[in-house]
Amino acid sequence: MSKTYFLKRLLFIPITLFGIMAVNFLFVQLAPGGPVEQMMTKITTGAPTDALSRVSGTAGALESVVPSVKNDSKYRGSQGLNEQLKIELTKQFGFDKPPLERFWIMIKSYVVFDFGKSFYQDKSVIDLILERMPVSISLGVFSTLLIYLIAIPLGIKKAIKHGSKFDITTSWILTISYAVPAFLLAIFLIIVFAGGRYFSWFPLKGLTSDDWEQLSWGRQILDYLWHLTLPVIAMTVGGLAGLCFLTKNAFLDELGKNYVRTAKAKGLNNRQILYGHVFRNAMLIVIAGFPAMLVSMLFTGSVLIEVIFSLNGLGLLGFEAVQNRDYPIVFGTLYLFALLGLVLNLISDFIYTLVDPRIHFDKRLK
Repeated sequence: MSKTYFLKRLLFIPITLFGIMAVNFLFVQLAPGGPVEQMMTKITTGAPTDALSRVSGTAGALESVVPSVKNDSKYRGSQGLNEQLKIELTKQFGFDKPPLERFWIMIKSYVVFDFGKSFYQDKSVIDLILERMPVSISLGVFSTLLIYLIAIPLGIKKAIKHGSKFDITTSWILTISYAVPAFLLAIFLIIVFAGGRYFSWFPLKGLTSDDWEQLSWGRQILDYLWHLTLPVIAMTVGGLAGLCFLTKNAFLDELGKNYVRTAKAKGLNNRQILYGHVFRNAMLIVIAGFPAMLVSMLFTGSVLIEVIFSLNGLGLLGFEAVQNRDYPIVFGTLYLFALLGLVLNLISDFIYTLVDPRIHFDKRLK
């Protein structure tokens, strides 16, 4: 990879990131029911007062308004109080500014990784992300590694034994596993193995036991892995098929090329041909998919798994933020996820050139 191409790709990262944020900001403006409306509903319907205390900066400004609205909401005179409350909430949430001005303020803050505070949790978005990050990293990394450790050797064996009974049987199994949604498999695992009906071999929720801090470090590791087992299995099974078939097809394609026939004519055995020549070429397409799979496992594929197993990860954080219209979290996590995805794609191209120096990307941006 030349320096010119690398610099061009680096330049495209902020431009692409800006486009992603702009499009999503526009969609959010068009979506009905923002945070102001949601908080108004909670207050006027008699929601607990701590719902307001969690809103950043509203404790003093709205202290005199909220009780009146909650007490007088049945009467016509409360309409003025509701309008006053709406004005105060709009100001507190920053929606008293035009959308374009709010967008530029957000972008300038995000450049220095200042994502502000959550509307409802009275914590900075960075602190919330750091709190939830270990859970998502655990699920994503373990699931991705397990998928690669199983799918690649299985895909190679299927390519070598193409058309055999082994190949056909494993293809059926992989196809069925791919067709089963991860959340449905997770529910099945809970019912069978987590005390749902049959066995109580694994915990139902969380990543650690209640007495985890009192355990020795060795037992803490085992307890941690014990809690991870079912969520990781649920995320891994569905991801095996795609990578396995990709690996098989890549190796089959390479095994049919002329250089393989030439190597056989020179007297090289199958193992030497497979791992000395075919492996490097066939693995290129497999390596290319690693960043996308890792991002998917870390941030998108784990959302329902985190909900089902009550795991406080980034997927659940983003899902709850969208539900509550907690825009600082929504846009903060989106910014980080998009940036990480763009950087990982660049790293993927760099790995391409390391694996096979014959590959050049310079012409792609001309």
